[in-house]
Amino acid sequence: MESAPKQHPNKGKAIWEVLLVSTKLGLTSFGGPIAHLGYFHHEYIHKRKWLDEKSYADLVALCQFLPGPASSQVGIGIGTLRAGLLGGAAAWLGFTMPSILILLFFSLVMKTIDVSNSGWIHGLKIVAVAIVAQAIFGMGKKLASTKSTATIAIAAASITLVWQAVFSQVLIIVLAGLLGVWAFKTASAQETSHIQVNVHRYLAIACLLSYVLLLFLLPILNGLGHSPLLALFDSFYRVGSLVFGGGHVVLPLLEREMVPQGWTSKEVFLAGYGAAQAVPGPLFTFATYLGAMFSGIKGAIVGTLAIFLPAYLLIVGALPFWNALRSNPSIQGALVSINAAVVGILLAALYNPLWTTAILHTSDFIVALLLFGLLVFWKLPPWIIVLLGAAAGEAISYL
Repeated sequence: MESAPKQHPNKGKAIWEVLLVSTKLGLTSFGGPIAHLGYFHHEYIHKRKWLDEKSYADLVALCQFLPGPASSQVGIGIGTLRAGLLGGAAAWLGFTMPSILILLFFSLVMKTIDVSNSGWIHGLKIVAVAIVAQAIFGMGKKLASTKSTATIAIAAASITLVWQAVFSQVLIIVLAGLLGVWAFKTASAQETSHIQVNVHRYLAIACLLSYVLLLFLLPILNGLGHSPLLALFDSFYRVGSLVFGGGHVVLPLLEREMVPQGWTSKEVFLAGYGAAQAVPGPLFTFATYLGAMFSGIKGAIVGTLAIFLPAYLLIVGALPFWNALRSNPSIQGALVSINAAVVGILLAALYNPLWTTAILHTSDFIVALLLFGLLVFWKLPPWIIVLLGAAAGEAISYL
């Protein structure tokens, strides 16, 4: 059965409407990707009825299947279905711009202070420990709860910790996918339904080819040239292309790109990650902060565009082919194994760099434990956890 999204009769007005609504969501959507999907459902489906319930569920499933920031891709998908390609771009711009501007401002603050001995900066690093532990707790129950998937997660964590190379995590994800095709290929495919998409298949194929070509050509161009911004674009595009499992997984991939090369210090990196938890919108705008710390406003623009470009190319390219993709048992099996490996990669990041950098004394562990409890069991929003963690870090510095 084919489900047609509700389209606006005037394309120009539709794009403007998408921009306004997505900006409202970008200003108010706190709490991470799962919370974002709830905000989207209320605004786009319940209130405005741009899609029906089944179409929205199918779109969410597609974006969970693809690498990249799932909530941003859902927004891009809804904008594309509502107002075409420019509608998708408007949805991304509105949803991400508030977070971009806040983190850009934070980067300017960070450049004017000495972070090495700041108590509140240490508190933000403890916050990062608690939030990533919460992500692992939730993802592990869902994605690595069987003997087989838990074994894959443990193996991925161990290999990641032992093999500290830039491409190690990429190779782990690829190997996990190949293992999943063999080990989980009998996994039942989800029920399929059709979403009517006004994106021509030729354009979709062009987007997918562009995604692949950039992934392979950018490292070559970077090797031939000597441009720091091209190197940044290459690194962030690769990260955006290979992040499975949600925004938190961007942490270990970006850390491998930034810290070993000396582009930023662990302290500056983790402080920004902690601050990114306090702002609305997608966690991927952490790249804005890192780009700004690397090369000012130009670096912020390059880093932001590079990390989100794969998400746009993939969602536009995949929408017309979604039904065939999700009914393929081999692809479903690969995804099962990849998701388990992602849990392991995130578990390794919880130890190094987070734990080894933030948990230096008993008091640090106590604060992390309390923040974790407030997140998981008391369900406090992340922005409150960030404020509490920064205050606790400052208090510890006086002990």
